[in-house]
Amino acid sequence: MNYELFLDGLHQNQQLLIEIINQQLLSFPEITRKMRYKIPFYDYKSWICYLNPVKPDKVEMCYFRGKQLSNVQGLLEDRGRKLVSGVMLEDPRNLPMEALLDIFAEAVILDEEVNKKKS
Repeated sequence: MNYELFLDGLHQNQQLLIEIINQQLLSFPEITRKMRYKIPFYDYKSWICYLNPVKPDKVEMCYFRGKQLSNVQGLLEDRGRKLVSGVMLEDPRNLPMEALLDIFAEAVILDEEVNKKKS
């Protein structure tokens, strides 16, 4: 499934949320988007996060190493998951964009550090 087909199948609110976040994430140098498991994943050295549509009209921005992030913004929730933490996005007009981008930037730095240790 490609990105456009993915968007077409979503509620209008989800489309708007994902488009706003997608544009911001792809503005980071070397970040790429790839469709996996029928949803968009954002990669640097490895998988950083994905945007998961949640019915009826929300989107969760999930981080693979979310439990390792500082969460100084207080937005990340693990919802009982062992590794992944996410931020539930509801209103495209009221996104905490600065906090979301801070979390993403921290996740990129963590991804860099984790992958340096592997090499």
